[in-house]
Amino acid sequence: MDYEEIIFEKKDGVARITINRPQRYNACTQHTVHELIDAFNRCNDDEIGVVVFTGAGEKAFCTGGDQTTREKGGYKGQYLLPLEVGWQHVTHQIRTLPKPVIARVNGYAIGGGHVWHVTCDLSIAAEHAQLGQAGPRVGSFDPGYGTGDLMRAVGIKRAKEIWFLCRRYTAQQALEMGLVNAVVPYEKLDEEVDRWCQEILEKSPTALKMLKYAFLADTDGTTGATYLGVGGLSLYYGTDEAVEGKNAFVEKRKPKFRDLKK
Repeated sequence: MDYEEIIFEKKDGVARITINRPQRYNACTQHTVHELIDAFNRCNDDEIGVVVFTGAGEKAFCTGGDQTTREKGGYKGQYLLPLEVGWQHVTHQIRTLPKPVIARVNGYAIGGGHVWHVTCDLSIAAEHAQLGQAGPRVGSFDPGYGTGDLMRAVGIKRAKEIWFLCRRYTAQQALEMGLVNAVVPYEKLDEEVDRWCQEILEKSPTALKMLKYAFLADTDGTTGATYLGVGGLSLYYGTDEAVEGKNAFVEKRKPKFRDLKK
């Protein structure tokens, strides 16, 4: 797929997905979201160990949906999937991708952009970045992960403050409330992100996947437990016991599971 509104790069185990609409502070159209869904699907690649999610330029990570494309009933566009549904799809991809996703917060992370950075596994922000919500100010809100994950990150009182008042917070304030993991000068942002990526790449990919699923098991009920279970099932398929079960079925005989323990 050729991209028009995002950039996808893959190098040395790291995938980088960049929203490329700096002229609109990286606000997204329906088409942007469609491309992001495809890009995150491409990250289900064993050669990729960590994903960096960011925006083009120095001003914005992402500022949500492009309000100039919004009309009564939702955002206009050429796709059947509404932007707000696609937005939740990308959010779900970030949370369930079996490898860490780092938000490189290079400027404004506002509205839906704030939701995306919150649902990333880690967030590294430039000193000049500003973070916050805009939903109630522009007649919108996030009905799911953008509230629940935020509450778990900063506490329910602070999360309600962020949503109800729509204030902007500095990167340092975000760090102090547990909303980001690190704050560095903009000129050091890529160096810091690269350092975190390299540390992650040194770790066991399977352990990282299972840890991510374990977090989901705690927060997402049966759905989260299913991801954890399926992750364990994929490991089980690599055992002699699982292979014996398959072979016995194909060969129309009783499996000899106990013999494998001898």
